[in-house]
Amino acid sequence: MNKKKYYVVWQGRKPGVYDTWKECQAQILEFPGAKYKGFESAMEAQKHFLGGYENYYKQNPPVKKKQIPYLTDHDEKPDLDSICVDAACNMVTRVMEYRGVDTRTGEQIFHQGPFKNATNNIGEFLALVHGLALLKQQGSNKAIYTDSITAISWVRHKKHKSIISPIEENALLFDLLARAEKWLNENQYANPIIKWNTRLWGEIPADFGRK
Repeated sequence: MNKKKYYVVWQGRKPGVYDTWKECQAQILEFPGAKYKGFESAMEAQKHFLGGYENYYKQNPPVKKKQIPYLTDHDEKPDLDSICVDAACNMVTRVMEYRGVDTRTGEQIFHQGPFKNATNNIGEFLALVHGLALLKQQGSNKAIYTDSITAISWVRHKKHKSIISPIEENALLFDLLARAEKWLNENQYANPIIKWNTRLWGEIPADFGRK
């Protein structure tokens, strides 16, 4: 099970400390300049709420995007307090789906698809951006693992480089790609993106097991 979190809303519809992400989201969704953060305990959340946004971020400055590590072939054990993402695409039907799971438990956190006339690279890219956006919504700086160097490169450059053409049956897919690129260009995040070391660790926990 995921750990219980408490959410501070410094700037939103109604600033305060909230016990659930749903309550927090109601205060910040589509609220310009919303300021919020998730904490592991109610006491910690209350302390930082009373201390104010400026004091918290003076002591805990956000990691600048250029400082975020894109690690590959890490030789140490994976950080289990993280999420990992993967995609699966049938090479015959070209039907793709992707998902994200808790690295420690394997519990599925999100799943999207099936999408027609797609590629595995597109799925890996969308899964990675989906995971980053979800973690930012939750105020989490957890690492995110992928076994796709291509997806890491696309995210780094904030643009997909798929060669498939948009047609009617994959219109939704290209809408998601445009939204993913827009999110990358408009958001910063402090989550390390780490290449899953399949050689040492086996298949990534988000794998669909269809090899």
